[in-house]
Amino acid sequence: MKLVKNIQSTAKKVLQEEANAILKIVSTIDSSFESCVNHLLNAKGRFVITGIGKSAIIAQKIVATLNSTGTPALFMHAADAIHGDLGMIQADDTVMCISKSGDTPEIKILVPLIKRTGVKLIAMVSNTSSYLGKNADFILHALAEKEADILNLAPTTSTTVALALGDALAVCLLECRGFNSQDFAKYHPGGALGKKLYLKVSDIYPNHELPLVFENASIKDAFLEISSKRLGATAVVNQNNQVTGIITDGDVRRMLNVHDNLTGLTAKDIMTVSPKSIHPDAFAVEALQLMQEKSITQLVVVEDDKPLGFVHIHDLLKEGLV
Repeated sequence: MKLVKNIQSTAKKVLQEEANAILKIVSTIDSSFESCVNHLLNAKGRFVITGIGKSAIIAQKIVATLNSTGTPALFMHAADAIHGDLGMIQADDTVMCISKSGDTPEIKILVPLIKRTGVKLIAMVSNTSSYLGKNADFILHALAEKEADILNLAPTTSTTVALALGDALAVCLLECRGFNSQDFAKYHPGGALGKKLYLKVSDIYPNHELPLVFENASIKDAFLEISSKRLGATAVVNQNNQVTGIITDGDVRRMLNVHDNLTGLTAKDIMTVSPKSIHPDAFAVEALQLMQEKSITQLVVVEDDKPLGFVHIHDLLKEGLV
């Protein structure tokens, strides 16, 4: 028979306990943490992170975060290490072992083997007086006095604290290395996040034909240009091929409501002068911001007053930027 419980109350209690635990470890950030960061900044080798059970999962996430923010890192499962994977550790590497208690049988077997390689050992541990803590060169104090479940058994608060402390470590290394958005883009080329950091207008506009008419073109020619190029607009240029305006399909519809006789009307008569434009070297996300700001759906791509093409909101949708 299931016990009747207040689900919302339980969920809030778990989140509050884990939040409190993270706040509590703020006070553990001291000169020891700083020494650990400085060591990693100056280390010539890689950063190898190990753990067992849920700690191994946290180790994998920290490794992923470090690799994506400029610090080369490897994951080594503690159980596999004593069966051959210890061979991945090289002379200049640094190893970090994650363990709440620091006193498990696996840790007591693994730590001497790591120390035998001569590398520096970092302990991310709750119990700093443990076997792991006493044998480490650096300690990151992942204090977790109590797990969030009613039995105080399931790794909950302890893994949350370790994860947060790993993020703090990664961000400190990121900032100390001067890691910037361009560096981030190199490690995240896929998806919308990466595209916001590297995709340029010049990567997009060549995919379309350039809709273009001269100022003295007839309304019919302008309409046919808009229809044939399927971008909902055409650029208008003067005799020097300089952009002077734009005609959208909306402009054509408004013209039909105003003029009964189209004879003699030219593109110059109905165009919007000084249209919003963007340089080909601008980032695509800048084009999106300009479209959103001006409530328009396309921009003329212009360089030295000469039209190169168009970038349309549909292009940005296709790239996943919207």
